[in-house]
Amino acid sequence: METARSAERQRTAAESRRRELLEAADRVVLRDGPHASMNAIAAEAGITKPILYRHFGDKGGLYRALATRHTDALLSALRAALDAPADRRRRVESTLETYLAAIEARPQVYRFLMHPADGAADASPADASSGEQGFDVGRHSAPLLRRLGEELGRVIAERVDLGPDSERTARIWGHGIVGMMHAAGDWWLGDRPCSREQLVRALADLLWGRLAEAGDLRGGPGF
Repeated sequence: METARSAERQRTAAESRRRELLEAADRVVLRDGPHASMNAIAAEAGITKPILYRHFGDKGGLYRALATRHTDALLSALRAALDAPADRRRRVESTLETYLAAIEARPQVYRFLMHPADGAADASPADASSGEQGFDVGRHSAPLLRRLGEELGRVIAERVDLGPDSERTARIWGHGIVGMMHAAGDWWLGDRPCSREQLVRALADLLWGRLAEAGDLRGGPGF
């Protein structure tokens, strides 16, 4: 019994320490964006880099933990927008607005998650001299978008009747909508060719076709 309690205390302490380290990593990412390095994160947390590796395994492990943290928060916000008490067109616009507002509010986090090559190619002099070249996480950003696409596809499948093969169609729509949001949002965040409101309306117009005509799925939460 005491052994079980001791193991639980150790597990709780490890989870708490992991959260503290992720919060330190977040602070560095907010400051440095894709230039964030393990050296800088360890310094921010007041530990050595080997201790950081002990908790996350490697740079990829830390990146995945940060990506999960931010993706979970974004998915929660998107689901709230989709479930808001409003007509379907307004909820579509609100979902697009939620995504664009999130990347606009924390552009350094967005660039860290989606533009890792910038950090790998342009490491700071301090990092270069220490052998730390930033996060080479390009191979991880595609799975992050894939997860968003799968989650959005599930949300659509739960709510909208798309006829025969509805589940497959919902998955196609989920990945297509995420791809559209990502590409349009990336372009907009860099160039700022229009207001966020104008972009939301234009993207909603693009999506509205069949989505306006489809009925709610019988027995589902409605959309």
